[in-house]
Amino acid sequence: MTTKQIKQEITKVLEQVPDEVLTDILDYLNELKGKSEDQVLKVQRFRRILQEDKSLLKRLAQ
Repeated sequence: MTTKQIKQEITKVLEQVPDEVLTDILDYLNELKGKSEDQVLKVQRFRRILQEDKSLLKRLAQ
């Protein structure tokens, strides 16, 4: 998929996202804007870990 196609797909998805979430998405994108590729990869890996361990984290929080 080309960069242009990815951006088009992102736009399509954004049109379907609830308005309440758009500010969070914009904030996240602005955070990424000022980071190096290495920093972005670290954030992506961290989020992936949190997502994979979501059920465990919920159980620990109870």
